[in-house]
Amino acid sequence: MEILRAASRVFRRRGLGAAGMREIAEEADVSPGILYYYFSGKDEILLFCQERTLEHMLAAVEAARALPASSAERLRGVLQAHVHAMLDELEGATAHLEVEALPEELRAPVMEKRDRYERAVRALVAEGIKRGEFARADAALVTRAMLGAVNWSARWYRPDGPQTSAAIAQALSDYLVKGLLK
Repeated sequence: MEILRAASRVFRRRGLGAAGMREIAEEADVSPGILYYYFSGKDEILLFCQERTLEHMLAAVEAARALPASSAERLRGVLQAHVHAMLDELEGATAHLEVEALPEELRAPVMEKRDRYERAVRALVAEGIKRGEFARADAALVTRAMLGAVNWSARWYRPDGPQTSAAIAQALSDYLVKGLLK
């Protein structure tokens, strides 16, 4: 886990293209040999981060679907989990924002999983519209706008800033869901 956090810090600081395995090893305080024992290269580290984050976010959607709650509460919970994946788990931001950096053969399965997550969130939005809880809207467009907003939080968030990740998750999810309410 520390290797993934170290890799994410290096990716964020230097950019994925400029980050090297030696620098990641130094950041994680392990030898390059140990790093290569676990990962064949930075593409594999990035893939692992992406897979882990997407599994977490898909699990959040499934948990929300199982709740006996309003569509707004379900969607708010999913968006909060997404923000926490972006801000609390450093590798989450790397996972979601750098998918195009993967070689094609590694990228395709991640893109399919990311699309599955988007479809699941869109289904929550569409269900709220169908129930009459949300105003009529293009569920695909609204979903993409929401996901874009929560993804972008990883670019501007600073852990030493004035708000905690929990406060941001709450405020951002409230704001985004309020835009759908009738």
